[in-house]
Amino acid sequence: MQQILIIEDEESLADFLELELKYEGYKVDIQFDGRKGLDAALEKNYDLILLDLMLPGLNGLEVCRRLRATKNTPIIMLTARDSIMDRVTGLDSGADDYLPKPFAIEELLARMRVIFRREENTEQKHASFLTFKDLQLQIESRTITKGNEEIELTNKEFELLLMFMKNINRVLTRDVLLDQVWGYDAMVETNIVDVYVRYLRNKLHSVDKEEYIQTVRGAGYIMK
Repeated sequence: MQQILIIEDEESLADFLELELKYEGYKVDIQFDGRKGLDAALEKNYDLILLDLMLPGLNGLEVCRRLRATKNTPIIMLTARDSIMDRVTGLDSGADDYLPKPFAIEELLARMRVIFRREENTEQKHASFLTFKDLQLQIESRTITKGNEEIELTNKEFELLLMFMKNINRVLTRDVLLDQVWGYDAMVETNIVDVYVRYLRNKLHSVDKEEYIQTVRGAGYIMK
């Protein structure tokens, strides 16, 4: 569960954000003071910080600057100050995004998802292996193990599984898989994707029958 820190002195807004974020499945902590918020951000490893600009104790810009000296926790600034210079100053202080008040909760949630996707992609780029449940995929050696058992895959099976494991919990259409795995507008039927998904399922289920790759009717496939 992703952990969010809200540093906001307007209690009604902080309570509203806490309610909405918990409903979306996030774990939430709140601090109403800039200095206490900075201490909390330094003490724990949060996945994202929602930071007000005008705070008692220590303003949001200073909180952001001090936090950036030691941590790279993603920060979205929330503030009623909406001039171009205010936005530039906020972003230059180290914020990842800047959302002026009032804002729609749907937009905030969307911006949070963008940041989480970016962080996930960055981690994957630097990772030498990917894991999902009891599967471990070694990118450089191009090997896949399930528990303690190594599973032999063809090149295309490996590329297909790699595509799924880089996109956990995302629906991938047949066209996307065909393009990314086969690498061109192949002169083959799109059911080649279905064939290779079946191959993968058979090999991954050689030990037990747990589903890894699920069919999304009318859309494609998802690994979750």
